[in-house]
Amino acid sequence: MRSNWEIKVDLFCNRLGYQFAKSALLHEALTHRSHNAIHNERLEFLGDSVLNCAVAALIFKRFRDIPEGQLSLLRASMVNQKALFEMAMSLEMDQLIQLGEGELKSGGRRRPSILADALEAVFGAIYLDNGFAQAEAVIDRLYTPALETIDRSTHGKDPKTLLQELLQSRKLDLPAYTVITTTGKAHQQKFRVECAVPEFNILTQGEGSSRRSAEQAAAKKAYDLALTVDTLS
Repeated sequence: MRSNWEIKVDLFCNRLGYQFAKSALLHEALTHRSHNAIHNERLEFLGDSVLNCAVAALIFKRFRDIPEGQLSLLRASMVNQKALFEMAMSLEMDQLIQLGEGELKSGGRRRPSILADALEAVFGAIYLDNGFAQAEAVIDRLYTPALETIDRSTHGKDPKTLLQELLQSRKLDLPAYTVITTTGKAHQQKFRVECAVPEFNILTQGEGSSRRSAEQAAAKKAYDLALTVDTLS
């Protein structure tokens, strides 16, 4: 009989849109050093380079008229720890990370550094399993929805970052994001997310094929409204 963890791994692969030929690579990518001597740090090192190259190519082809400096800022915003953590959470990787007892007790399952590193390790594992083209295809599929919300005039900053910076500049609380609905099969899910900015009396909703893209869509609406409210106040 298959374990609950193995079932969750299958669901994760469906969400990822990739099935591993060598399952041991995926298991290694999901293993933190606190859990086993064979862990994901080497795969994370490899995956970091794979991710940077794939994202650089993706935005280079998509945004043909913006200069190198803005491309660098955009790539940085897409591959930083915060962005990777949010993507890992949308893929429900927090349920899969294999941690030692100490890390489990200290909340390691939701620690941004652990989940961000594990997602990079997964990209490295895909590269070793089936080459760069497959890793690039997975990364493109995960990142393309978020690119739909990018405003070129904001130097590559995504809507969530813009909204956060606006609120922080006014010394206001950060927005709250809540998943309202999740529909569809594991590999074709649709998320509806609510973004609340109480200080501006703003409540918006966004939809996307991942939690992150839905949050970005809701943040874009909230940011546009917040600019209007802020200008009038």
